[in-house]
Parts: sequence; structure tokens; C-alpha cells
Amino acid sequence: MKLIVGLGNPGKAYQKTRHNVGYQVIDLYLKTNSLKEKYESKFSAFLAKDEKAIFLKPTTYMNLSGESVLKVINYYKIELDNILIIVDDVNLELGTLRLRENGSSGGHNGLKSIEALLKTQQYKRLRIGIGKRENVTKHVLSKFARKERKELTDSYLKAVNIIDAFIEGAEFSNLTMYE
Repeated sequence: MKLIVGLGNPGKAYQKTRHNVGYQVIDLYLKTNSLKEKYESKFSAFLAKDEKAIFLKPTTYMNLSGESVLKVINYYKIELDNILIIVDDVNLELGTLRLRENGSSGGHNGLKSIEALLKTQQYKRLRIGIGKRENVTKHVLSKFARKERKELTDSYLKAVNIIDAFIEGAEFSNLTMYE
């Protein structure tokens, strides 16, 4: 079983913000594949499942994402090698995709939370560029302009293809062809 995690903050106020690209990609994947999510209080998350994967959107707020991720990992006994975290990245240009098998959080509080609770940096992540501004906090919580949303469409579709390939067991190193 694979675990696909889209990081973000819960609630309408954050729905279309830069920090929620993980949620946005999960939503697109679920819509594309006619999957429905439901809230699971025991995981503090919205969850959708099919026979090959679990799709998770933690509702713990970004800084506590690791709590929800760890609960799902323990409950379903998912190995670290079968986890893909989808996250925004201020250090990448808007729409740039970057796959990593391990490494630091890059200052991202959601990834810091996951690393602290998993006690490792050895998990796969798909970083999606949201561009960089001086005031990072204000920037990540801002909404995309219409032009930017249009630019992201292709990146989100590529991300959905990456998720499909990951679920089907493609070698992670081969997924870079979708970047």
C-alpha cells in the first residue's frame, strides 16, 4: 500500500493559498480518478483510499502535519519507501517540480514536523515551486493570481502523472521524466 500525502492547511481561508499546493494536487488526483475523500477523526485528516493507495490531507495545520502522517503509517503499517509527500517550495520557481528521495526539510515546517516524528529524512517528496518573496510567511499564505493558477495547471497534471507512476511501482529515479 502506498501513502500519498498532500500538505496544506485546513479551512476555506487557506484553500487556494500557495501553502496548499499539496492539497490542491491531491484534490485534482481524486477528481481525475473519481475517488471521494472523507474526514477521519482518528487520523486528524481527510482520507481517500483505493486498492493500491491511501491519499491523505492532514487537518492538523502545516506545523503539525507529522502527527497525522505518523498515525496513518502506524495504523496501516506503511513502509517509508511507500510514502510520497507533496509539498510547496519557496525556493523553486512557480510550477517547477522537484523529486527527492531524502534530504532536509529546506525550512518547510510541515516537513520538519514529519521528520521529527518519523525520526528520519529518508522519505520521498515531490516539491512544487511557488516562487519566493521577501516576506515568506505572507507569501505562502497568499492566493495565486489568475495568471499563476493557469501556469500551474500543467505542473499539477504532471504531478498527477508522477503519483500514478509511483503507485504503479515505477522506480523513483525514473519519475524525474515527469518533472
